[in-house]
Parts: sequence; structure tokens; C-alpha cells
Amino acid sequence: MTKAGKILLVGIGPGAHEHMTARARQAIAEADVVIGYSTYIKLVQDLLDGKEVIKKGMTEELDRSIEAYEHAKQGKIVAMVSSGDIGVYGMAGPTYELLLDSGWTPDDPIQVEVVPGSTALSSCASLVGAPLTHDFCSISLSDLLTPWPVIARRLESAARGDFVVALYNPKSGRRTQHIVEAQTILLRHRSPDTPVAIVKSGYRARQHIQLVRLVEMADCDIGMLTTVLVGNSSTFVRAGLMVTPRGYANKYDAMTGETRAGEQAGRSLSMGLEGWKGCVRQYLRDTPKVTLQQAAAYFAQPLADILDAVSQSTPGDQAGLFCAQRAIPDSHNRLLESFQAWGKLRAVVRSEAGAVAELLINAADLQSKNGWMSIVNDAFHFHIDWRKAQQIWFVSRQNQAYGIQVLDQHGDALFNLWLVADEAGFDSTALQHYRDDRAQFSAPTVLEPTHHD
Repeated sequence: MTKAGKILLVGIGPGAHEHMTARARQAIAEADVVIGYSTYIKLVQDLLDGKEVIKKGMTEELDRSIEAYEHAKQGKIVAMVSSGDIGVYGMAGPTYELLLDSGWTPDDPIQVEVVPGSTALSSCASLVGAPLTHDFCSISLSDLLTPWPVIARRLESAARGDFVVALYNPKSGRRTQHIVEAQTILLRHRSPDTPVAIVKSGYRARQHIQLVRLVEMADCDIGMLTTVLVGNSSTFVRAGLMVTPRGYANKYDAMTGETRAGEQAGRSLSMGLEGWKGCVRQYLRDTPKVTLQQAAAYFAQPLADILDAVSQSTPGDQAGLFCAQRAIPDSHNRLLESFQAWGKLRAVVRSEAGAVAELLINAADLQSKNGWMSIVNDAFHFHIDWRKAQQIWFVSRQNQAYGIQVLDQHGDALFNLWLVADEAGFDSTALQHYRDDRAQFSAPTVLEPTHHD
């Protein structure tokens, strides 16, 4: 009976033998057959004496997996080699997909082992300093298998989130504009002076390193053997080293090692999960003229998080002049019907680009049809897709403003409705309807809104 074969998926690291793990060298030594992209085979050529070697081209990834499986079914030990870590943009994924689609399971006599190696992003980072010391992500710019809009959304999210970003497959002979588009997206959220490391052929014969600014990135010598590391807002270059601080300066004095005022060693930061909402309330107390939208911009957080912080006010920790209560989610449609008793309203609508429209409307004219809230008159047409209303918050600002904030699925403002006051103040009937609806449709909070009324 033919003995069961084995597939070893081997990450060989950046290419230099001193950076290859002992298990990777051992796996290649065990193998009867070694399969890989021709460039990777060259990197381990001196380890292949007596082996059957199968070289494949750049676009023959599935062929490599098929070859590995076929030889394993013949009882052979097969090592498939890949630079970096074979599980990071490597052959581990395609091979497992093929095996599982073929009916193979981990209980099959043919064993599969993934041998990890040093990734391109970690090896390239080691050559320029310590750019990955804090949160980072990797994004491939290759659109051979991933649609560009998906890549663009990932770049946008990483840029917004202030991640250090490692760009794989940044440029090829055919794909010359992808790195330019990536630069444009990153510059929407990063300073032009953001440090960038461009490492070509790291730890190989033609190694080349450039430290540049983000605004210069797309003009540099970049190819398929290049990994690009884009810093975050705190990354700096000093003495030729690119470093991303871990965050110790937020808690400790760099010279003395003493904790900063308000911080405790071994405890979350004052702006940590438990403390940052208190910081929001403190900020609103200290800056009484600021709006909630401005507070959201100051903390770079969705408006929903600011309102949540306001709603957790207590008598000893109030949010300045503001009070907020969230409407119960299943009350949204009933609340829409109640708006009609609120008298004159000021509707505020914000576009995604930041434009703001303010309209004076009569609440009695609000109509609901087919999931839309609408007002149609001779002066304007006002339509809001009510199905996008994911959160509704009752918001008051002392006795100066009463209304609701309607938020979308991202926690940002979809639109606002505010009661309108004249010289004598708010209409008492409309204000009472508002207060009654607030009491009926919102969840209870620690600090009742009447504190500001």
C-alpha cells in the first residue's frame, strides 16, 4: 500500500538563509519534491540537492497547488516554498481552498503543515527602524484578483483609522497608477510630510531603501519587489530611522519615567475605554459654546459616540449644557407620526461632502410614505429616506434648544429637527408634546433631561 504523502507549505522569509527558520530548512530537507515560483526556488537552490524541483511562473499559483496535491497522493512529501510567510499573500490559502474543494479534510491521511516565515512587512520594517510598533495593516494594490473599489475602500478606512499601512504589490510594469491613487487617498487624511519607507529587495542582493515623505512616494523607484511602509500621524524619522511610538508618552514622562497627571501605571489611559466618555463630558463643560457636531470632529468620533457619552451624564459629571436620550429602536415609526404635533421646526440636513441645508417647516406637513419622510410645498421638496434612520436621539441644550438627531448606520448625522422659538420662547403646546414623546419613546437615563428644563 502506498504510504500517505504530506504537503509542507513553507515560508522561507525574506530570502537570506540566516533569516529562515530552522523548521523551514528542516521541511525542505524532508521533502521529496520542492515546488515554487522560479524566483523563490533560486533563493533556496543550495538546499535542493537530490530533490525533484518543479518551477512555476507568476500566474500559475493554482497549478502549484494541483502539483503538490497530486504528488502527495503518490505518497511523496512535498514542500511548496514561498518568500515571506506563506500564509500572508502566499500559497497557503489557495492550496487549502483546492484541497477542501477536492474533498480533503484535516482527518485525511495526507497531512498538511504550514511553516511560518518572516513576512515582507516585518523584514522590511527591521531594515528602517521600528515603524510597526503600533497598530498597522497591510493592503495589496494588485487588482488582478481584487476589484479596485474594494482596495480603495480599504485604503480609505486605513487612512481614516490612522493605521500604519504596508502596501504590497505596489507597482508593476502594467500597473503604474495604483500607487498614485493610493497616495491620493492617503493624503486626504495624512500630512504630506508623513514618513514613508520604500524597501526594494529587502535582505537580497539588490536591496535598496528610501525614506521619503508621503507627498513624494509615488515618484520613487517602486516595483513588484518593493514593500512600501506608510507611517501614521505619530510616526517620525530621526537619525535615518523610522519609528512609530507605542504610546508611552501618553502616560509617562520620557525623562523621568513618572506617570503624567491623571494617569496610573498599569491602568487604562484617562482617554481609554472607560475614561474617554468622561473626557467628552469634561470637554463640553469646558467649552460651553461648542456644538455636538464640533465635539465629534474634535474627538474624531461618530456623533453617535458623543451622544452616548452625553447620555451617561450624572449629577457630578454633566455634559455641560447638553442632555441626550436615545429613542427605543422599535419606536421610530411611531415617533415619526408624533412629529406632526411639534409645531414649527427647523430641519437641518448635511450632505456627505459637508454641505448644510436649513429649512423652516411646519411639522403638520410631514408625510410618511413608502419608507420616506417628506414635505412638498411651493418653496421646496424635502425627502429623507427614513429606512436609513438607525438611531434617533432626543437632544436638549439647557432651555435654549429642543430637538432630535437622526443618525445613519455609521453613527453620523442624517438630519436634525429642532423646535422653533419666537421672541416669547417655545410654543408651550409644542414643547409639551416634545417632552411627552421624549418620556414615552426614549430609554431611561441616569440624569433626567428635566435637569436642563
